[in-house]
Amino acid sequence: MKKVLAFILAGGKGERLYPLTRDRTKPAVPFGAIYRIIDFTLSNCINSSLRKIYLLSQYKSLSLSRHIQLGWNILSSSLGDFITVVPAQQRVNEHWYKGTADAIYQNIYLLQKELPDLILILSGDHIYKMDYRKMIDFHLEKDADVTVASVEVDKGLSKEFGVIAIDSDDRVTGFQEKPDAPHTLHDKPDTILASMGVYVFNTKLMVRKLVEDAKKRTRHDFGQDIIPAMVMDSRVFAYDFVDGKGEAQYWRDVGTIEAYFESNMDLVSVCPLLNLYDAEWPIHTHHAPFPPAKTVFDESDGEGRRGKALESLISGGCIISGGEVKRSLVSPDVRIDNFAQVDDSILFEGVWVREGARVKRTIIDKGSEIPPGMEIGYDLKEDAKKFTVTKSGIVVVPKGFRAQ
Repeated sequence: MKKVLAFILAGGKGERLYPLTRDRTKPAVPFGAIYRIIDFTLSNCINSSLRKIYLLSQYKSLSLSRHIQLGWNILSSSLGDFITVVPAQQRVNEHWYKGTADAIYQNIYLLQKELPDLILILSGDHIYKMDYRKMIDFHLEKDADVTVASVEVDKGLSKEFGVIAIDSDDRVTGFQEKPDAPHTLHDKPDTILASMGVYVFNTKLMVRKLVEDAKKRTRHDFGQDIIPAMVMDSRVFAYDFVDGKGEAQYWRDVGTIEAYFESNMDLVSVCPLLNLYDAEWPIHTHHAPFPPAKTVFDESDGEGRRGKALESLISGGCIISGGEVKRSLVSPDVRIDNFAQVDDSILFEGVWVREGARVKRTIIDKGSEIPPGMEIGYDLKEDAKKFTVTKSGIVVVPKGFRAQ
């Protein structure tokens, strides 16, 4: 394999995920009970034997930087491997990053030491498992200037993605950014080919394109500016992210509360499409020294208490003490007290659901305390007076909530 340097774009505000992004950048939002969103992209890199990684941060990056320091100090610097967090520095001018392309442009100086043949550009806010080596091999086989990873999604989602048109050789013939009338697949008129925000560039050409773009009045974005312009004068190919049967692989943009909630809830199904238990493709993260999870009390105690969890992910340090959890994701160090009920919900680290409280279709952020007898998710009009409630009825309790 040619020398490859990876850049992970991890500076997004994640405004549509508010209030989960009130105190943290989007890639640092917890996911799947014990992970952060960024862990999936980083694990893809490590499992793909790509170990020279720059992570570009900007917005509320303290939580992200701390997580990388604690959980990702796993590479050998003596072998030249690294995961380095690079905060926005205004090295080029007085502006912070104005777009994805500008973020790379402002850090072109990082190429001088490594002198890579290829640049792999990744988004730090998607959930998927992908062997980037296969995409790089495809890029080399096609003698491409740039390769864009793509995945098949429903046509109705076109306004959320960059949409790709290709010919019979997988060469990109058109690129639309969030179109109303998108290109569809010839044999699947209800399906589009969406850009995953994953790119392989030949380094020299990428540098030239970024320098040219920096001199123009554009949005300085790969999807909106760089890639569409290159379709006209460069060899741009699409790498279809499919399995051995030609079916689309699992990939989720968790940019909204609804998408984030649904992707988490995917994990509690009997056979989830995203397999966290694949020993050949482990998802790495920071593991604090919590003790094993524990359930306490049974109905035989004479008081009708029973601590139990059904169809749920339960993390270390949790104590389900006479309460009940169903179809939920419970992060480390959570307490569920007597007769409390948690259904179809996501509880972040350190949450305490007190005696008799009931929670349904709710995301509860870190360190919150739900007082005895309180109900959330049952009366959405009442919930909206205190919390964020989405159109689909998902309630979000902000970090550190305490009832007044």
